[in-house]
Amino acid sequence: MTHRLGPISLLAALLGIWAAPALAHPHVWVTAKAEVIYDPEGRVTGVRHAWTFDKAYSAYVTQGLDKNGDGKLTAEELRDLAKENTESLVEFDYFTVLKANGKKQDFASPRDYAMTYQDEAATLSYFLPLKASTTAKTMSVEIYDPTFFVAFTLAEGDDAVKLASAPQGCATNVSRAKAAEAAQQQNLTESFFETLTAASSFGVQFANRVIVACP
Repeated sequence: MTHRLGPISLLAALLGIWAAPALAHPHVWVTAKAEVIYDPEGRVTGVRHAWTFDKAYSAYVTQGLDKNGDGKLTAEELRDLAKENTESLVEFDYFTVLKANGKKQDFASPRDYAMTYQDEAATLSYFLPLKASTTAKTMSVEIYDPTFFVAFTLAEGDDAVKLASAPQGCATNVSRAKAAEAAQQQNLTESFFETLTAASSFGVQFANRVIVACP
């Protein structure tokens, strides 16, 4: 098993390194930014993500990737890792739920993935297109891991969620996730979390939600 795997496929490796009876979920922390993309006709075509991983995960997943030994990680050196991270998330629908007028939308394969490394943290960015664009006036976007192995928190500030080329008058209402400590306060064991799958609903209580409304 290679160590350069995405957040979910890395589960076994991380548990092997950090396993301890008292260790509680989550194991990876992500600070997220999102951009809802509109086309010139005012249709939503997808979501562009930028996820910055915690320093511990960033250090682990990038070890050995400095091919020229200059002490820096370039976008080229991180290209394969970005691809693996992105493609490994298909089972979990890329931790993203987009609903148009209350109906869940399907995603096509992600593209334009890239990764950077700055201030000891790796940031993965990619575009997640909808299979079919939508003209819905009301939409919601949720970002979360159903197994809560990964804890997502929207970045602080007004640029945490942006609308790109949206029709005039569109607005967002952002609800950030609960603090991760809330899960630990439930006194749940690792054996409980090991039973969770992509179809589980446990992680939805820690979802970041964005409501988009257009006139």
